[in-house]
Amino acid sequence: MSRVKIPLLIMGLTTSLFFCATAQAGEASASMLSDTCSGCHGPNGVTNGPAIPTIAGMTEEYLVLSMQDYRDDKRKGTVMNRIAKGYTDTEITAMARYFSEQEYASLTQSPDASMVARGDELQQRYCNSCHEKSGVKADGIGVLAGQAMPYLSWTIADFMTGDRPMERRKQQKMDQLAADAGDEGFHAVVQYYSSHK
Repeated sequence: MSRVKIPLLIMGLTTSLFFCATAQAGEASASMLSDTCSGCHGPNGVTNGPAIPTIAGMTEEYLVLSMQDYRDDKRKGTVMNRIAKGYTDTEITAMARYFSEQEYASLTQSPDASMVARGDELQQRYCNSCHEKSGVKADGIGVLAGQAMPYLSWTIADFMTGDRPMERRKQQKMDQLAADAGDEGFHAVVQYYSSHK
C-alpha cells in the first residue's frame, strides 16, 4: 500500500467513527427513554399506585402494540395518547424491550378470600383461554396477576363500554361473564387476579 493511501485510509476511518459516534450521541438509550415512564409507572415499571399498571415484565409485543394504539388514538387513555405521540417506532420498541426485561413485582393487596375462590372458578371458565397461568403472562396480552384492584376494575369497565376495543371472541367471553355473573362476577375475577403474584 502506498504512503498516500495509508493517510487517506486513516482519515476515512476516523471520519466514519466520528459520524457513527455523532449519530449514536443523538439517540437516547432505552433506559433513559424509560426513565420518563417512571413518574407514573414507578421505577423500572413497577407501580405503587392504584390507577396505573405495572408494566415491568410484560411482553415486548404487548408493550409496543399498546404504545402504538395510544399514539394512533385506537386506545383511550388519560394522558398516554399525548405522551405516546412523542416517540418514534424505534424508541417505542427500545422502551418496550427495556420494560420486558425488568422483573415484574405484584402489589401487596388484601383481597377477600371468599371472592378469590369465586373469581378462580369464573376465570377458569371465561378468562383462562387468553389470560393463561392465572393472568401471569400471555403473548400479546397484559399481565393481570397482582395488578391493582382499582386498575383492573377500570380496565374491565373500559372494555365493557367499548372505550377499549377487543377481538370478537374475547368480547363474547366478557359478555357471557356479564350475563352469567353480573358485576359480582367481575368483582370476584378482580379479587382473584389481584391475589396472584
